[in-house]
Amino acid sequence: MVAYSPMMQQYLQIKQDYQNHILMFRMGDFYEMFFDDALLASKDLDIALTAREGGGGEKVPMCGVPHHAAQSYIARLIEKGRRVVICEQIGDPKQAKGLVRREVTRIVTPGTVMEGQCLDDKNNNYLVAVLAEEQGCGLALADISTGLFKATQFTGSSAYNELIDELYRLQPAELLLPRSYQGVLTKMLAGMTNVLLTVIDDELFNIESARNIMERQFNGDWLHTGIERFVYGLRAAGVILFYLTDTQKRSLQQMKSPRIYNTNQYMKIDAVSRRNLELTSSIKEGMRWGTLIWVLDYTSTAMGGRLLKQWIEQPLLDTVLIEQRLDVVEELLNNLLLRAQLKDALKQVYDLERLAGRVAYGSANARDLLALRKSFDVLPEIKSLMANAHTEFLVKLIENIDDMSDINKLLLQALEDEPPLQVRDGGIIKDGYHPEVDRLRAALRNGKDWLAQLETEERQKTGIRSLKVGYNKVFGYYLEITKANLTQVPDYFIRKQTLANAERFITNQLKEYEDMIIGAEDRLAQLEFQIFNDIKSIVTGNLRRIQSTGSNLAVLDVLVSLAEAAERGNFVRPIVNTNKKINISDGRHPVVERVLKAGNFVPNDTYMDEHSSFVLLTGPNMAGKSTYMRQVALIILMAQMGSFVPASAAEIGMVDYIFTRIGAADDLAGGRSTFMVEMSECRDIVNHATANSLIIMDEVGRGTSTYDGISIARALVEYIHAEIKARTLFSTHYHELTDLEALPGVVNYTVSVHEENDEIIFLRKVLPGKVDKSYGIQVARLAGLPDKILDRAQDVLQQMEIISNGKRAAAEFQGEKGDSSPAVDINALCANCSDKYLTGELKKINVLQITPLEAMNLIYQWSEQSKKESWRLAGLKE
Repeated sequence: MVAYSPMMQQYLQIKQDYQNHILMFRMGDFYEMFFDDALLASKDLDIALTAREGGGGEKVPMCGVPHHAAQSYIARLIEKGRRVVICEQIGDPKQAKGLVRREVTRIVTPGTVMEGQCLDDKNNNYLVAVLAEEQGCGLALADISTGLFKATQFTGSSAYNELIDELYRLQPAELLLPRSYQGVLTKMLAGMTNVLLTVIDDELFNIESARNIMERQFNGDWLHTGIERFVYGLRAAGVILFYLTDTQKRSLQQMKSPRIYNTNQYMKIDAVSRRNLELTSSIKEGMRWGTLIWVLDYTSTAMGGRLLKQWIEQPLLDTVLIEQRLDVVEELLNNLLLRAQLKDALKQVYDLERLAGRVAYGSANARDLLALRKSFDVLPEIKSLMANAHTEFLVKLIENIDDMSDINKLLLQALEDEPPLQVRDGGIIKDGYHPEVDRLRAALRNGKDWLAQLETEERQKTGIRSLKVGYNKVFGYYLEITKANLTQVPDYFIRKQTLANAERFITNQLKEYEDMIIGAEDRLAQLEFQIFNDIKSIVTGNLRRIQSTGSNLAVLDVLVSLAEAAERGNFVRPIVNTNKKINISDGRHPVVERVLKAGNFVPNDTYMDEHSSFVLLTGPNMAGKSTYMRQVALIILMAQMGSFVPASAAEIGMVDYIFTRIGAADDLAGGRSTFMVEMSECRDIVNHATANSLIIMDEVGRGTSTYDGISIARALVEYIHAEIKARTLFSTHYHELTDLEALPGVVNYTVSVHEENDEIIFLRKVLPGKVDKSYGIQVARLAGLPDKILDRAQDVLQQMEIISNGKRAAAEFQGEKGDSSPAVDINALCANCSDKYLTGELKKINVLQITPLEAMNLIYQWSEQSKKESWRLAGLKE
């Protein structure tokens, strides 16, 4: 066995408790990593892998990073999904006897990041804990960087699906779940990207553990939140607090008491629909560009950006709250000057939520406090601008913004305007704030002057003109006198060193100067650091004021953003009520319209009520059916989040749930074909939709055979119409379904085209009516398929239509005559046939005697002339 050095033994002992983490071990000015950690980290960070003497002559793999630049390296490891353990030197290494003591001071994971490039300014960084049991499911979330802490629960038959939908909405950076759940993660993780799974012992999810840790953290305040009524949510929240306490190893003062939220307060949007509607992330690239938030986001602050995302993801079901938001948007839209002034002021506000979090956490530097001060500087201006606000909601909002004048005054008096990044380097505290700081700075600035003055004074007192003040690192400051003048040395000179030609002395006054000058810089830096921490403590004591002000500024920022988006997009105020009507005039898709050149988007009307709640939409591929249906969903969603909408007028009857079944995608990992995915989505819709829901179904049944597809599509329409009674937009190429307009409330609409010389022009206009063809070959021509393929396709299409129509006529004929009719003489048919085309077709038949059913299958031609001739020959009336 290798006899490792004491330092390496210390490392291995600490590493033993963190086998699945990368241990960053402080060694002077570096964090060093050894063994397998070094192999992993050197690759992840693209830094040199070296070796270090580990004891017994053995070299161990090693890599390291400078401690002052550690944050950027930690961030890169976190992005790789690593957990990083920070092990610091405890105490002053200069004072240590033997091995320096080291302790783990923090564990950094994707869900516990406080600063650095891992945090997206306009996205929360969620740590989520979940549990799922037969009686109910619980979920808690926290953003340690802002102090956000919330919990909810789900009960009933749809509890698990609701939990999954909420997980998809949150897209957590890290997910905590019971150890026993490891084998059932497939569905829980579907649709989530880059989430780190952390398993927690099941016993920590119990209710008593949760209550105890809540009490330790919040001292009874948590009881006022109502979380006791949400038992499953409370259990998940307890695990969040346990994990944060275990990993951060410090006070979590920035964490707010857990706030209960109920997903029933918001419009529900399942994971599939969120993806299809591209609310905050595009389907293909996962980017903000081309999404609803891309259209609406004119926020000036990071806080506002995060809140806007929450509003988009959680539209309201309360008309009073919706109207309050719309009132403010309308006032800000109509007051261009005020809106512009507010935007300019808000641009000067830093991220108060995360700054306050870092101060309370203990990781804030002087520049963070300076950012707070600059933000506080602009608060009186914002309040002054809003002094004449009219809407009640806006007036209350401004009243709840604290101008933080007392804290701002402290920071203004104490902090330098351009402090250094490192808080231990000094240069943080302003002159005049603290007398001892001033004295030490004076010592540093005036030290040389004092020494020169002392040298002059001592020459005058002793009469030794050659006396001079000197310095070296060993003896410090001294008075040097040549041996010829030693008889004139006064009694208060203290001998320090003897040289060949001179003697060196010190005096009590020189010693005082030396003590003041040597080490003054260190003492000054230590004192400034102490004062800085005292200031941070004062700021931390006002943490809730800062967080509350930040939250209210975020709301103001979002409302200003929505007003700005309304003006730029020519949006109108919607009427939102609780009836079943959806009446949209000149509705537009907000994203597609912005991508297209001005004036190129064709607006469309939508009208749905109790008497026309189910729209069957037909029309060619590429005509705009999917765009139209999505725009209806987005307009409804925007209205219920409190935004103006892209239309000339809109009345929206409240929607409780939006469902979409759009596009084709398989699930290879889950072993599901495209059609299986399609049917699973249809199952979820019919199982959870209500009469107040909006259902969008696009091309249901296309993933299987034609007859199966038509059958399923027809059955779905009939079921939704009869059993669910939800407002539904159902697009299809199955023209056979258009006869369902016979059902009360089902209406046919089509997207119009202009057809000329076998070419089509998409008019993009949705009108009442139906079509009986899909123009697939014309669309293929537009796509650039070779003519040879297109010509062959046209031939095949004609043949298939002949056969199909023949079968239809034959079925009708069979209903009249039955299969037992006498055989038909082909020659006789030819002799009596006036249609030359049919005569030619009949003569191709090799069999002389066939049944009427077979004859109809063979000779039926899709034209009025041939149809009449076919019936005449068969001896039937039309």
